[in-house]
Amino acid sequence: MLTFARWKYFAILAVLILSVIYALPNAYPQDPSVQVSAAKAGGTTAIDASLAKRIEGILAEANIPAKSVRVEEQGNLLVRLGDTEQQTRAADTLRPRLGGDYVVALSLAPTAPKWLESLAAKPMPRGLDLQGGVHFVMQVDQNAALDKRLDAYVEDIRSTLRDAGVPYTSVVRRGNEALVATLGQNADKTKAQQRLRTAFPTLAINLDGQTIALEVPQAELSRIALEAVEQNLNTLRNRINAFGVAEPVIQRQGTDRIVIQLPGLQDTVEAKRQIGATATLEFRAVTGDERAAEAALKDRSIPPDSRIYYTQDKVPLLLSKRLLVSGDQLVNAQPITDSQTGEQGVDISLNSVGGQRMLEHTLENVGKRLGIVYVEQIPTTTIVDGKEVQSIRTEERVINSATIRGVFGKSFRTTGLSAEESKSLANQLKSGALAAPMVFVEERVVGPSLGAENVKRGTTAVLYSFVFALSFFLIYYRVFGLITCLALMLNLLMVVALMSLMGATMSLPGFAGLALSVGMSVDANVLINERIREELRAGVPPQAAIATGYDKASGTIFDSNMTALLAGVALWAFGTGPLQGFAMTMIIGILTSVFTAVTVSRGIATLIYGGRRKLKSIAI
Repeated sequence: MLTFARWKYFAILAVLILSVIYALPNAYPQDPSVQVSAAKAGGTTAIDASLAKRIEGILAEANIPAKSVRVEEQGNLLVRLGDTEQQTRAADTLRPRLGGDYVVALSLAPTAPKWLESLAAKPMPRGLDLQGGVHFVMQVDQNAALDKRLDAYVEDIRSTLRDAGVPYTSVVRRGNEALVATLGQNADKTKAQQRLRTAFPTLAINLDGQTIALEVPQAELSRIALEAVEQNLNTLRNRINAFGVAEPVIQRQGTDRIVIQLPGLQDTVEAKRQIGATATLEFRAVTGDERAAEAALKDRSIPPDSRIYYTQDKVPLLLSKRLLVSGDQLVNAQPITDSQTGEQGVDISLNSVGGQRMLEHTLENVGKRLGIVYVEQIPTTTIVDGKEVQSIRTEERVINSATIRGVFGKSFRTTGLSAEESKSLANQLKSGALAAPMVFVEERVVGPSLGAENVKRGTTAVLYSFVFALSFFLIYYRVFGLITCLALMLNLLMVVALMSLMGATMSLPGFAGLALSVGMSVDANVLINERIREELRAGVPPQAAIATGYDKASGTIFDSNMTALLAGVALWAFGTGPLQGFAMTMIIGILTSVFTAVTVSRGIATLIYGGRRKLKSIAI
């Protein structure tokens, strides 16, 4: 007998309603927009209503109609425009008029209603081939990585000799291949040599009189350079994940270059600032107060172990050249607001090496001052002889020089930053320090117009495959063809809704996976319909033929789809980029097609034929 549980109808209805809600945002196209933000985070440049009126006036003078000009909750100003041509004209007009205090970047603004956003309903993210985005090629400064590692070797040698109780007069670098430690007159040379050999097994150690030379082999130099690229690669992945960009591409190219592709991201200036900036903290002992620093500058008598730094108020301060703790030893950072003073700051945690150094220093220097230096290396572009030249600009300033009032080690707090700087610094410290600065050697913006053409062609391909399948079923299977068409449409709606809900990226290979899932859903319905035909030819009553056809075909459908599902899982697990996009669409399509073919179509068939007691034939 042909029956279908009532609760299953309610389940299908719930699936239909949810599918419509979460697929609906894809029907709202994004507005081409121009985003205006402050050039420097935490600066004094205002993003407010007066700036919005100024921009409206500039666009009106240039005869560029804007849908809206408004300040967003994120502190940026968004100008919505009618098409990509107006978007480009508006950006070209605003950049010279607003000057260097503001960043003007292309953007795409959502148009879906707020009630959909409140239900977490968002459109599917699109890949670089559909939505456009940015493409960067960055070159790692491996020489800077070597300098940084060799400087760390110098400090580690000092610590090793000091811990071993071996007196020394100096530890210096000699080029990029050797480090020389000069021992004291009464130093135990054998002990020093043994301790250094244990601490630095990869370095060649030679004793000559009162000096010990530690030579860095070429293999070690090459390893340091390669590790710098790998560390930068991991750090960039962490930073880009904070953008929320779907399906970013971050991969190594050659020995010293990294390729980055960010689909959907139009704000290239902000992307470059966040990706390439190297912000970290350095902790150094204060060797002279403001008066001593001013006197040293006036008399040009800066002590050999010290260096002049400047506070945020441009006040000079003498800090030790010896670096106590650097960003490499930071393992966690969290922006905070001091509950008593209201100052913004960062809670910092150090690794065991950094914590031990900080503990030893604070034990011996209670009552003395400790300087915290904020160091930021920013990629910049300058024009030299009509050509763009990439360089690194380093900004250093003392953000805090407080007195050490107690002993601390791995965990402590620093203040002296603005709210934006605290948040930015914490994010960069948590994502990891760049092993070496990088410069942008190539930058490309893939415009949304190219993506629109790809979307149109991909949609057309899926639409034609869908229409061909529906036409065949309507002609060949008649009423059951109509049932199949309804199931296929729900299947396509479910795929779009699930991909939108999961945040899965749609790309051109994804469109291919979508077309394939439609074809596989067709296969399942063909199996069911042909099985029903066989039962009718054998003389089985129509209602029993329908029930038997669904029951016997279901096992075959599950088996065939599970093998295809395993292939899709393998593609997703071991593939990258386009392969994963294809596999994700195919996996979701297979799961939904089994549900619609076996459950939904049976429910519709039961509604049509289940209540007819004197049924003698069916249109199949």
